[in-house]
Amino acid sequence: MNRQRVLFVCVHNSARSQMAEAYLNFFGNEKFEAESAGLEPGSLNPFVVEVMKEDEIDISGNKTKSVFDFFKQGKMYGYVITVCDETTAERCPIFPGVCERLHWSFADPAAIEGTYEEKLAGTRMIRDQIKFKIKDWIREVESKFIVEDGGN
Repeated sequence: MNRQRVLFVCVHNSARSQMAEAYLNFFGNEKFEAESAGLEPGSLNPFVVEVMKEDEIDISGNKTKSVFDFFKQGKMYGYVITVCDETTAERCPIFPGVCERLHWSFADPAAIEGTYEEKLAGTRMIRDQIKFKIKDWIREVESKFIVEDGGN
């Protein structure tokens, strides 16, 4: 089976899409190749970097990327998944091209208020939701291929 190319998109490519990319590449590296990008690339969220390190995934060297740069490069994806929360979903870009588009709503870690520990705890919750969704989606896609392939 060829690796499925997946693009995760959010507004700034600073948190949710970065975590989704990292988890899909970690858990589905044999079958998936993930990238992430944003409409208005920002700065990598330091709380996201910290909670990902807790899961032994280092994204500290990642750069935020523009979805428009990927489009200009002619990149194509089997799946484009927006990961904005419902209140900002209308701002999440749709990547042009032939692919399956999905939307997974996650809260924005940048919107978490409170103390350092409260922000860290909130970011952990979002991280865990994304991790669970990625694992579940990998199983879903794999079972779809088994059914389409006739179990071969």
